[in-house]
Amino acid sequence: MKVVILCGGKGTRMREETEYRPKPLVEIGGKPILWHIMKIYSSYGFNDFVLCVGYKGEMIKQYFMDMYWRNNDFTMHLDGDRKLEYHTKEEEKWNITIVDTGSETLTGGRLKQVEKYIDDEEFMFTYGDGLSDVNILELLKFHRERGRIGTLTGVNPISPFGVMEVEDGILKAFKEKPILKDRVNGGFMVLNKKVFDYLPDEDCFFEQEPIKNLAKDKQLAVYEHNGFWVAIDTIKDVQAVNKLWDKGEHLWISKV
Repeated sequence: MKVVILCGGKGTRMREETEYRPKPLVEIGGKPILWHIMKIYSSYGFNDFVLCVGYKGEMIKQYFMDMYWRNNDFTMHLDGDRKLEYHTKEEEKWNITIVDTGSETLTGGRLKQVEKYIDDEEFMFTYGDGLSDVNILELLKFHRERGRIGTLTGVNPISPFGVMEVEDGILKAFKEKPILKDRVNGGFMVLNKKVFDYLPDEDCFFEQEPIKNLAKDKQLAVYEHNGFWVAIDTIKDVQAVNKLWDKGEHLWISKV
């Protein structure tokens, strides 16, 4: 089953980093966010990826072209046939299709362009900036049980602000960035190929008319995930996740 990952946005809220490289290549623990996302899926046996690149997409192409020598020790034999001898420490069993979907294309337009690369009736779909310990196999099982075109992973985000509890005009308590009760789409979706019928020929945001029409037709299920989830939108998010990594709290790493 293919895993489609959106990697083409400009990441304008993280300009400190994305001025020089695409957001999915911003590093967590010395490895790109995109690498971490792919490791989440591969830990559950999903190793076929379709990357929808756009803004600075050539850097993502170059990263995977160079990944083998970047991540392993090797000896260069310059006397004779000039071959490289790898002393393998790390080897990913990934199949990666990289599709240039345009630097200005919206999320629905990017997804529409990779339809021809989807071989099975179902595929995974996510964003190139979210990390989670969601159980991908349980998510897929839930999707198949509900029998809908799509399944979203519903998560409870952390409020970016502290919350006040007020009674009769008096502050009773102050909660520092609590977890909100309402759920949002955390990515990590499973979609049936019928979803392409909901994507118009013109460019669009997947999160607008396509999702609204799927919901209207009662074709979206929601898998409620109560574990770890983070969207890496700002430089503060990058710093926070790197602190977790440095402390050995690799919360998005599968235990399977």
